[in-house]
Amino acid sequence: MWSVIARVILRYRAIFIWLIVAMTFFMVQQSKNAKLSYSMARLLPKTSDTQLDFDYFVERFGQRDNVMVLGVKDADFFTLNHFQSWKELADSIRNIQGVVEVISVADAVNFVKDSESKKFLMEPVFGAIQTQTDLDKALQSYRNLPFYEGMFLNEATNASAMLVEIDQQVLKSDERVRVVQEIIKYGKKYYTKTAIDVHYSGLPYLRIVNSELIRKEVGLFIFLAMLVTAIILFMFFKSYKPVLISILVVAIGVVWSFGTLGVLDYEITILSALIPPLLIVIGVPNCIFLINKYHDEIRRHGNKAKSLTRMIKKIGNVTILTNATTASGFATFILTSSKDLREFGLVASVNIFAVFLLSLLLIPIIFSYLNPPKDKHTQHLDRKWMLSVIKQLIFWVTHRRTVVYVWTILLVVVGLVGVYKVHTTGNVTDDIPESSALYQDAKFFEEHFTSVLPFEIIIDTHRKNGMTKLSTLRRLNQLQDTLATYSELSRSLSILDVVKFSKQAFYNGNVAYYDMPNSQEKNWLLSYAKNSKSQQDWTKTYVDEDMQVGRVSVQLADIGTSEMELLKIKLRGQIDQIFDPEKYDIKLTGTSVVFLEGTTYLVRNLFVSLFLAIILISIFMAWMFNSFRMVVVSLIPNLIPLLLTAAIMGYFGVAIKPSTILVFSIAFGISVDDTIHFLAKYRQELKARKYNIRPAVLAAIKETGVSMIYTSIVLFFGFFIFIASQFGGTVALGLLVSITLLIAMLSNLVVLPALLLTLEKSINLEAFREPLLNVFDEEEDIDLGELTLKNEEE
Repeated sequence: MWSVIARVILRYRAIFIWLIVAMTFFMVQQSKNAKLSYSMARLLPKTSDTQLDFDYFVERFGQRDNVMVLGVKDADFFTLNHFQSWKELADSIRNIQGVVEVISVADAVNFVKDSESKKFLMEPVFGAIQTQTDLDKALQSYRNLPFYEGMFLNEATNASAMLVEIDQQVLKSDERVRVVQEIIKYGKKYYTKTAIDVHYSGLPYLRIVNSELIRKEVGLFIFLAMLVTAIILFMFFKSYKPVLISILVVAIGVVWSFGTLGVLDYEITILSALIPPLLIVIGVPNCIFLINKYHDEIRRHGNKAKSLTRMIKKIGNVTILTNATTASGFATFILTSSKDLREFGLVASVNIFAVFLLSLLLIPIIFSYLNPPKDKHTQHLDRKWMLSVIKQLIFWVTHRRTVVYVWTILLVVVGLVGVYKVHTTGNVTDDIPESSALYQDAKFFEEHFTSVLPFEIIIDTHRKNGMTKLSTLRRLNQLQDTLATYSELSRSLSILDVVKFSKQAFYNGNVAYYDMPNSQEKNWLLSYAKNSKSQQDWTKTYVDEDMQVGRVSVQLADIGTSEMELLKIKLRGQIDQIFDPEKYDIKLTGTSVVFLEGTTYLVRNLFVSLFLAIILISIFMAWMFNSFRMVVVSLIPNLIPLLLTAAIMGYFGVAIKPSTILVFSIAFGISVDDTIHFLAKYRQELKARKYNIRPAVLAAIKETGVSMIYTSIVLFFGFFIFIASQFGGTVALGLLVSITLLIAMLSNLVVLPALLLTLEKSINLEAFREPLLNVFDEEEDIDLGELTLKNEEE
């Protein structure tokens, strides 16, 4: 079959070139449809209880994911100049097209009783402020309104916050960047006036900043990947032709990856942004194996046509399997519940095969038009340092197998100890560098306002007006007192706080009456509330139209997934003691719960994906070798690197989270390529040497060792470039995959051949005499020595 493929590629090379050009032009056009993602990833499936609870909440109270938060720390905040500057900042932002509302301490209102109309009026606390005396008087009035305690001000730390609501339609358009940039521009003007830093947070801000970082990093990583691989390739080959050809192959692959995103109408996320540089790093090893084989054949007999044909047959035959296993590692993400991961897995796996096809077509076609390489261009196959490395590997395998096994067992034991130290976590700020303004701003709000992560308790009384019953209000009061004992939670707000605020207003603003009403007071307050439209608007924030379902809103600190689970369990037990589960339906929800629960769910999914990757690749191995024992032997040198990487995470305190669990599926899919290359060559040599085990193993090390070392170096430095990322998850991915692949190279070049030699009697004949998949030479009925290319005959 591969002889036919080789003939077709070389005979119809011009047609293939035009097809690739046409496809690339099409992908360039489609890549224009690939847009940056500004939405939050949906981690939970629609049928998840946590997601259903959140949807239930959003249906009744709406989703406040369009609020940006500004914060300052200013000891002179309530001096006239600074306060007026804060009001001017709010007014400036309010006038930005796309901003719906701006609320801060300067916009606080007070309920005032209108006895004649039997309703409550709303009057601004900081109305006409002309002098410092006016401001001091208004501030005293504000301090007598417990409803606002901890809402906009933290007087203990001199911190103040401002909420900016942005139009939902604007957030769905390209205008969102302009709106946020204008808000920041006015924040800088405030700094110029007051020398006070403005801190920013909120979902719109986080999304846009993350998206802009992704935009910058896409270009950065493509450039770094191209640069690093080009330098390494030139150091290997000492010739610009192999370098340029390899770069051309992966460059077209990068274009196709963006085109695939456009064709499938996928957005560019933090994950899919990794695909182009990943294709460069993964695609270059294909080029190295092909070019090395071509140079090796040219050096042996000098026949270009024969060399190109054998290159396609021998390397294409094996690389289709190695690319299948690599693609399988990514394809397992398609089975997860995360939309972003599914898209990442699909686009990555499809384009890994696309780059394989490009390398299989372009490299032999381009070399067919070029003159055969000279002796100096093939000298890289005989470099002294490389030959000495190969010689040392052979020495370890043949004379130091016991030492190899002792060290391997020792490392496995150390690895197992390290694995027990690994912990799972997931925080909103996990992947943000601690030195970044984004992280510092997030910690500012956590320090002064217990973060800005919404946590909601939904109470369904199962009866109309159930939330305004005195018994329910008493239970609410008990619940909010309980919540106040948790340091992870901010001050809570509910319909009860509106009721208390109304009672204070009913008693002419006397702060002593900010308290639970009795039965008679409740009836008075309800009669006033029915006549007060503004108060009804406030009420709708905390109860539904029928007043059957209510919410208790609180802000949650950026705690980890394990802490969150403990918090929910403890809180649920206390709530059930307050609200009888037989009479009330209680739901704990909010974006914080959805995110942290989604993170836990995603980690579980990724563990399943890793397991599936191992199973799927094991099936490939079984198909290739027709031997269960051979599958076990081939998996051992690839599972050891995963174990040691997990141990490194345990010893250095790197937690298991979505960004780090990705490492294992990706690294396993790539590292097993070396195993396939080695075993394919080993089986070929085994048959050629009439099943003489020892020389077959040594020949396999000599021939595949150089390419395996070359490709491992490329992969190591290729993934290492990701440490330049601003996202902690991307840094961890790059660093851990690099380490894993380096260990995998040593494992495949030392442990695997050592196992083959040790277990030769029990596995070799069974595994290689009648394999299900033929990967050794199939010369068929062709005299390769007589092959020439058409342009050489003319």
